[in-house]
Amino acid sequence: MHQIKCPHCGKEFTIDEASYADILNQVRTKEFNDEIHEKLKQLKKQHQSELELIEEKANNALEKKVAEKEKELKELNNKIANFANEKEILKKDTERAMLDQISEKEKKIAELGSKLQALESNKKLELIESSTIKEKEIADLKAKLQLREKEAELEKNSIKEKYEIEIKQKDETIAFYKDFKAKQSTKMIGESLEQHCEIEFNRLRMTAFQNAEFGKDNDAKTGSKGDYIYREYDKSGTEIISIMFEMKNEGDETATKKKNEHFFKELDKDRNEKKCEYAILVSMLEADNELYNNGIVDVSYAYDKMYVIRPQFFIPIITLLRNAARNSLKYKQEVALMREQNIDITNFEEDLNAFKEGFARNYDIASRKFKAAIDEIDKTITNLQKTKAALLSSENNLRLANNKADDLTVKKLIKNNPTMKEKFKNV
Repeated sequence: MHQIKCPHCGKEFTIDEASYADILNQVRTKEFNDEIHEKLKQLKKQHQSELELIEEKANNALEKKVAEKEKELKELNNKIANFANEKEILKKDTERAMLDQISEKEKKIAELGSKLQALESNKKLELIESSTIKEKEIADLKAKLQLREKEAELEKNSIKEKYEIEIKQKDETIAFYKDFKAKQSTKMIGESLEQHCEIEFNRLRMTAFQNAEFGKDNDAKTGSKGDYIYREYDKSGTEIISIMFEMKNEGDETATKKKNEHFFKELDKDRNEKKCEYAILVSMLEADNELYNNGIVDVSYAYDKMYVIRPQFFIPIITLLRNAARNSLKYKQEVALMREQNIDITNFEEDLNAFKEGFARNYDIASRKFKAAIDEIDKTITNLQKTKAALLSSENNLRLANNKADDLTVKKLIKNNPTMKEKFKNV
């Protein structure tokens, strides 16, 4: 029980614990609201800082990946340059060796010719003596000479063919690495670009993309459609990321020779109609354009969240985007939770205001009734005080009466009554 002093009349009265707690809660309402708003402001500021930190980490990771890819391409360019230098050196060495061998063969032929001439001169002198023998030797020498010439010719052709084959192999190797630079070992023989991307995805579906969907866009209700749509979900079925893919092979546009930028507008339209977050053009167009050959090209300056890649970056860009989406998923959930909490707080404030208005109304009514009750108590106290005074007065009269009763004796009663005095005498 608590003693409360009335601010109007100064009277003190007693109230129970529940009424006292209600009055205390009324006093604390303003401080409670201020504390709630301050806590909300701190939570929003902390959440904003965390979002900025996560975004900075994601940008640093992406820049690191891009730097690594640029380093790999630089090493590949160096290898191609080294192969070109080796080709030139080998070509020069081959020509020099061939010239040396030809020169040696011609020298041998000249020596044989000089010997033949010497023999012919000697044979003419000895023709009379051994014309038959000399003619046979000359014929043998001529046959040997022809055989040597044929052998030399065959050897020359063999050496030439050998070095031509080696040069051809070097040319093919250089061509392979040039093609590797554009395709990076993407095997396109016997399959289209779409088939290649689908095969690459299905090869990793069970290990890396268990909760993902990747299939053809067959919905043409809006008048156009992309090639493929990628969507991935978390365990609760919430969509993590969605990508609209468009594939363009060099052979697809042989007649018109369009550029990559000619497909951006239509791809962005398809992405928005199918409600995809990202748009990616997988292209073999503009094979000699170093901008598209150096890695993942961000064209968000023209169309939001759009990229152009070569086929070799098909899986890496999906991995990069999905990892970034997964990292930001919990922050999206936290933002959604904060929004729900803000709604709850708004509803709480509305309920609190309604409670305050109702409480103020009830308090006003209770205050008036309380004042009336105090007035009645004051009146009752006044009446009780009058009753007390009357009772005190009655008590004094009773005391006097009692004193008088104590002083009353038979002698006093019969003092002035002869009849009664006579009767008491006879008793």
